[in-house]
Amino acid sequence: MKILICGVGGRMGREVAKLALDGVRGAVPVAGFDVIPVDTREFRTYTDWKRIEEDVDCIVDFSHHDGTAAMLDYAELHGIPTVIATTGHTEEQYARIHEAAKTIPIFHSANMSLGIALLVELAKTAAKTFPDADIEIIEKHHNRKLDAPSGTALLLANEIKEVRQNAAFVCGRAGQAKRRPEEIGIHAVRMGNIIGEHEVIVGTDTQTITLKHEAHSRSLFAEGALAAASFLVGKPAGMYDMKRMVSEN
Repeated sequence: MKILICGVGGRMGREVAKLALDGVRGAVPVAGFDVIPVDTREFRTYTDWKRIEEDVDCIVDFSHHDGTAAMLDYAELHGIPTVIATTGHTEEQYARIHEAAKTIPIFHSANMSLGIALLVELAKTAAKTFPDADIEIIEKHHNRKLDAPSGTALLLANEIKEVRQNAAFVCGRAGQAKRRPEEIGIHAVRMGNIIGEHEVIVGTDTQTITLKHEAHSRSLFAEGALAAASFLVGKPAGMYDMKRMVSEN
């Protein structure tokens, strides 16, 4: 499986390249793209989509959401399946992703961790089991992360909303106001070099359930993205995600 790594100069792009060069999930990196020139010995990298010459089976994207449209223009033009692991997209950018999925297969997930996929299912079960419980989500990341709350925290909140349809998201909390029963509080912490922690707290007047996932290495996200690429190649056009990959596998 020949892959093009979008955002190859970033921390996650380098992790994907490292695993792919070791042949993880049968991946072979044949090209890379970044807005800033990146030198690699093993494959060519580009700063202009129009100059890419290599034949590619799948794009793995760990870049920035502002570059999504240009990447999808290239992917659609050449009919290339695309794994989008970038977060922070605007509604307009999400619309562009779904539009592209009409012509090419797209795997999109705010988090490429299998453990997070499990956390989502456990959180939904807890929310359904305790329909009157208060729910709070706390996410922690390094001090260089740009978007807040994290895409994974929003993923968790949106999945919980499937079983709490009247849920209202409250990002952060300040001032003097009583907590409304339908709230799902979402809180972001930015400090140090935290790779990623996500905690879902489900509390009633008599008990509290705390569900937590902690990433110890960024390689788990890179491995998940390569697994997604392997899953995506050969699929028909459409939107795919971690839940679907886990259920089909």
